[in-house]
Amino acid sequence: MAINRVIHPSGEQYEIFFGDQRAVVTEVGATLREYWAGGRSVLDGFAVSEMCSGGRGQLLMPWPNRIRDGAYEFGGRRLQLPLAEPERRNAIHGLVRWASWLPVEHTQDRIHLAFVVRPQPGYPFLLQLAADYSLGPGGLRTIWSAHNFGNEPAPFGAGSHPYLRPRTDVVDGAELWIPARSYLEVDERMIPTGRRLPVEGTVYDFHAARPVGGAELDVCLTDFDEPAIEFDGLRLTWDGSHSFLQVFSGDTLAPERRRRGLAAEPMSCAADAFNSGEGLAVLQPGDYRSGSWNLRALT
Repeated sequence: MAINRVIHPSGEQYEIFFGDQRAVVTEVGATLREYWAGGRSVLDGFAVSEMCSGGRGQLLMPWPNRIRDGAYEFGGRRLQLPLAEPERRNAIHGLVRWASWLPVEHTQDRIHLAFVVRPQPGYPFLLQLAADYSLGPGGLRTIWSAHNFGNEPAPFGAGSHPYLRPRTDVVDGAELWIPARSYLEVDERMIPTGRRLPVEGTVYDFHAARPVGGAELDVCLTDFDEPAIEFDGLRLTWDGSHSFLQVFSGDTLAPERRRRGLAAEPMSCAADAFNSGEGLAVLQPGDYRSGSWNLRALT
């Protein structure tokens, strides 16, 4: 049977508007593909004709970041996840980035989508997930949620992967402020060693706002004086469900995408939390968990 409509790599495109703000969320992954505010493109996203690359705007559930060897023990079982980062032999960024989400409610300034994670090898748990994006006077608000519909406890973590776009072509000249006191030391596979180290005196210290310069950033920050980051006239804030922020300057992306945006990724748990327990939530049957973050262009 012939299909008489355009099929995009990221599925249906859901636009929302408020004043001079416009955002586009996709069916695939409930991904935040575009956001315009204050006369500028706020995100380094991707074109409607493209497949998402570098995690741009994706939701990371039921875990963010990496799990060593994709292996963990939970509930007396040894479980094995797919190794989506084969070069480092890690599972990475959850199970929902490439799945089609169902739009539940779509109004002019809001889109609400849902997805069911069904029991599968490596993650034999049943979760109802939701993603809610809305625009208003305070900018773009994102709310994720998870509800355990299964009959056993489930390990859970969440994150988001927006890339903040500088006013210039690359991030080097953009001013960055991050009031974090600590960062997580990692090994060569980007797995935390268990040590929290002070940012003071390191390349990761942005307590005083300064240009990114040539700094190559791919670091998980924590222990925030204030749950916020400011980058070249943009302000990202998050609620208490997020204790960690991965900051990535894109140096390992494809050449045409390197350092074009700064990934600022609020996360509820650290990398490898399924093994370390660092920030991990265990959802009991019937448990509900949610978190939110907000992005706006400063005047």
